[in-house]
Amino acid sequence: MRRRRVIPFIAAVALLPPAIVWGIGLWVARTDGFSAREEPRILERMMARTARRWAVPVAARDAANPIAFSPDVWAESRAHFADHCASCHANDGSGGTELGRNMFPRAPDMRLPATQDLTDGEIYWVIANGIRLTGMPAWGPGGPDDADTWKLVHFVRRLKDLTAADLKIMRALNPRSPEEYEEERADQQFLAGETPEAASPGAHHHD
Repeated sequence: MRRRRVIPFIAAVALLPPAIVWGIGLWVARTDGFSAREEPRILERMMARTARRWAVPVAARDAANPIAFSPDVWAESRAHFADHCASCHANDGSGGTELGRNMFPRAPDMRLPATQDLTDGEIYWVIANGIRLTGMPAWGPGGPDDADTWKLVHFVRRLKDLTAADLKIMRALNPRSPEEYEEERADQQFLAGETPEAASPGAHHHD
């Protein structure tokens, strides 16, 4: 009988600190709200980190990267990151973009221990499944064996190794806005000696 009482007591004590944190967080939300225009409070940051930690199943944390690192893997993951991830995380993983700075929790600087201390399995799971109540969506087909996602894990591990040449390559692969496409088209017209009228659809129309 005594053992039956001790186990629930231990479980209740273990859950008490997280419950306190979340309780205070909910109280703050009801009083001041969680405006995305304000710097997140320490409790918000603690809640976000706790949510990320709890989001990853225990079995997934110990998963090993089945993809061997190679120059080809580096090039593929670098291009993938530039095209799919850099809008929020920046090419260098700093999170220093307009989107990354203005979402809360903010996009983390993935070069720092908060990300680098995660296991490969945790990084993979976060990329593949996202984290609720944050700006991190799920990517890829899901499941434990998506090769492209495992390659991204290699890239995240080597963010500090990026060179100026790597960043230049990535900038050319970043998604561009319609305005940037139009500016590039105008530059190409100018270099080709064309005028905007000559390159417009009406100028080449034939009956």
